[in-house]
Order: sequence, then C-alpha cells, then structure tokens
Amino acid sequence: MTDLALQVRGLTKSFGPVLAVNNLSLEVIRGEIFGFLGPNGAGKTTSINMMVGLLEPTCGDVLIEGFSIRANRAAVLYHIGVCPQETILWEKLTCLEQLEFVGANYNIPRKLAREHGSELLEALGLAAKTNELAGRLSGGMKRRLNLALALVHDPQIVFLDEPEAGLDPQSRVLVREYIRYLARRKTVVLTTHNMDEAERLADRVAIIDHGHLLVQDTPDALKRRLGEGAVLEIELAGQNGQVPEQSIQHALECIQPIYPGAFCADDLLTIRGENLAARLPELLQ
Repeated sequence: MTDLALQVRGLTKSFGPVLAVNNLSLEVIRGEIFGFLGPNGAGKTTSINMMVGLLEPTCGDVLIEGFSIRANRAAVLYHIGVCPQETILWEKLTCLEQLEFVGANYNIPRKLAREHGSELLEALGLAAKTNELAGRLSGGMKRRLNLALALVHDPQIVFLDEPEAGLDPQSRVLVREYIRYLARRKTVVLTTHNMDEAERLADRVAIIDHGHLLVQDTPDALKRRLGEGAVLEIELAGQNGQVPEQSIQHALECIQPIYPGAFCADDLLTIRGENLAARLPELLQ
C-alpha cells in the first residue's frame, strides 16, 4: 500500500479569463500535517475546494487514498472531513444534535453518532455546551463545533481551511493541540496565511501565490532557504490606483529566482530573506 494519502496532479482552475490555480501538483504523506501557506487570494481555498469535490477542476485530478475525486467522488467523501473557513451550523439545533444530523448523512447509527459526538465535544472543550443551541455559542465555540462536525464520521484525511480564523487566544491554543492530536492517527491538510501557524503545526509547508506553487519543504528548511528576520515590503502603484496583473507577474518573475518565498497581496510585494539591504538596488532595477 502506498504511503501517500493525497496526490494532486496538474490541478488547474480558471474562472473565465482568470487563472485561479495553475497546474498544481503535490503529494501528502499519510499521517503528516501539510500546510498551504499564502496571502489572501493566493488560491488556497480554491485548491482545497477542488481537492474535496466542492469545485470542479478545469483540468487535473486529485487522488485521495487512491480514489479519483473526478471518477469516484462518492468513495472519496467517506475518507475526508472538511472544516471550511466559513462557520456553517444550524443555529436552532443543539451541539449534539448537529453531530447526530451529520452522522446520519454518513449512515452512522444514532447511538454511535451520539457517543462519538460526545467524545468530540469533550475533546474540544464543549462538553458543557452539549445541549446548548448553536446560535447561542460564542464565535470561538462555533468554530470548534464546526471542527467537530468534520470529524464525526471518523475520516482518514481532514481538510482545515484557516482553522484559527476568528478564534480567541484560548480557543487557538486548544485547537492547535487538538490538531496535533489528530495527526497521530489521521492526515491533516490545512490552509493559513500565518507563517507562525504553519511553523507551529505543519510537518511540511507549500507556499502558494497567484495560483502557483512556489516552494514546498519543512518549516525549518524553508526558513534556511528563504532566510529569517529581514522583511521588505514594497507597495506597487499603477494608474488610477490599479496595478495590472502582468506588472505583478513581471515583478514576481524577477524576484522569485532570488527569493522564492516572495509574494504579492493587495498590491503589496513582500520579500523575506537575508542580505535584503545589500541587494535592494538589484531588486529595484
């Protein structure tokens, strides 16, 4: 049996003339935490949505535990759990009723769903809210309940889109610890725009920007390759306040051979690495 839980092959998505994800290929090893790192709008969520079958790729394919998402979507869905960036709950159901409802959709007997659901609520610090309506929970509690919903059917691979978004500090610590616990027996794929989050959680990290995979490695190896400490931010300007996409791509094509982790978000070019001051004239040519 292969050790690969996830294989992404040439995944591409276009929305009209906009190329959101461009020929993405990568592999995730069973039992690891794999992080997608990039600024907002980099293509992380679009990539995840294609991997889990929520969005049809323009071309390419995804294999999850050997099953093609395009050819055998029904089989794939039983292997994966998805916690989206947006909190999706039924506000007039209790926490436990939410888990029972999702379990029923996976043909899990109600008794088993209640037992597993209660275990998840306990692990995520929500045991005291078991019979509380979801609409009355705090934002951090709702995010934790959303994570529990992704796990009630005991999937082999868990996809977490910005799992720390909207969390208070206490919830953030709890969720991080639980993600590490999950990785003892599951494969975890998460997205983040926070390098600290990726460094603390992920075994390997892929940096994506403008739909392109720039580099992937362990967090420590990436820091050695991309440098630490010095960060240079350059605000790009264009006519009428708009910077043409081709100008952004040209800037990245010039800089990324020197600093592979450079990325652009909201017309702000960010470069991280060593000897930035000495190489500034070269970068600005």
